[in-house]
Amino acid sequence: MRGSDAVNSATPDPARLRRSYEAGEMSESALPADPLALFAAWFAGVHESGLAEPNAMILATASADGVPNARTVLLKGYGPQGFRFFTNLTSQKGVELAENPRAALVFPWHALYRQVRAGGPVFELPRDESAAYFRTRPHGSRLGAWASERQSGVIPGREVLERRFAELAERWPDPAEGRPPGAPDAESAEAVPLPDFWGGYRLVPEWIEFWQGRRDRLHDRIRYRREGEPPALDGTLGETGRWVMERLSP
Repeated sequence: MRGSDAVNSATPDPARLRRSYEAGEMSESALPADPLALFAAWFAGVHESGLAEPNAMILATASADGVPNARTVLLKGYGPQGFRFFTNLTSQKGVELAENPRAALVFPWHALYRQVRAGGPVFELPRDESAAYFRTRPHGSRLGAWASERQSGVIPGREVLERRFAELAERWPDPAEGRPPGAPDAESAEAVPLPDFWGGYRLVPEWIEFWQGRRDRLHDRIRYRREGEPPALDGTLGETGRWVMERLSP
């Protein structure tokens, strides 16, 4: 190999890292009409397998001029109205979703030879829904959201975050640890408010694709595509839409 493709002899060659997938299959006749039912079954299987962070998913967004970005976020809920996740609204992904409110998701469950993809419009969740979820987060995570107000922004060093976190911990001490002797009065940690710059989103899928690894690279790919009434401006789904199941060539 030459140029940029050259690697150290001790480094595995990505082109040779192949594996034959011998387990699992998908048959249209055995699949449910609703893709969310299939997603629920697969998600339960991933959880039961012991795979770390089974709710980790790749979120792909694009800026107003079409420049793509992707990162890992955590799924925090799903159902007929779509897939929910939470983040900093002023982060790069938040800005891109404001400019171009469409996205795609990938659940890379490689250990089980499975993958799920979905795509569609994204809607910001109501503030009360975001606040309800925020209250369920661990105390340190709530403080961390405040400390990372400038998510995706350049900072001079980690000490900036740690100093800010310490200031917030003094303002909102963790009741589980007790208030330090001589500490000034502070609001209850249970009242750590939802930051104005933090909230949730819901991706309403127009399509969901299920991928099952098969032998000889003849993988199963089944896509559910929504037809009929599109979601309303608030993301609410109508009653006239239906799912069409299609097999894709691998």
